Amino acid sequence: MSQTHVQTHVQTHVQAPAQSHVPAPARSRVQAAVLRGRIGTGFSPEPHRYRLYVAADDCPSCLGVTAAFADLGLRDTVALTVLRPGSDPAGHEALRRAYEAAGHDHDGTLTVPALCDGWSGRVVSNHAPDILEDLRRLSVHPAFRPGP
Repeated sequence: MSQTHVQTHVQTHVQAPAQSHVPAPARSRVQAAVLRGRIGTGFSPEPHRYRLYVAADDCPSCLGVTAAFADLGLRDTVALTVLRPGSDPAGHEALRRAYEAAGHDHDGTLTVPALCDGWSGRVVSNHAPDILEDLRRLSVHPAFRPGP
């Protein structure tokens, strides 16, 4: 079984081999694929459709996205999963499935922040500026505003 490491963009990524008798690969710099889907272009703005994945560490992109998420009042309409190293295997596995659903040539690298679509099961975007803009758009969309 392979070991998963969630990484923030352009960090060292080490993935254990699938079979234990094969030596582990050397550490290398990996530039993960940037997925740049947008809500409103192929993904409709629907409450409870999206899940945001962020890391629990000091990743500047994750910290910015998490702060914006809290400030924009989306807690009741967009799910948030905070991934901690060595814990929440279900969260890591769900993110892995979303990356695999995003493309058949997925290299196994998981990056956060990541905005995922619950309907299609795939990553919409892992590009922090696009995620921030989409969260801002959702916060002013009538379907995402709290009722009277």
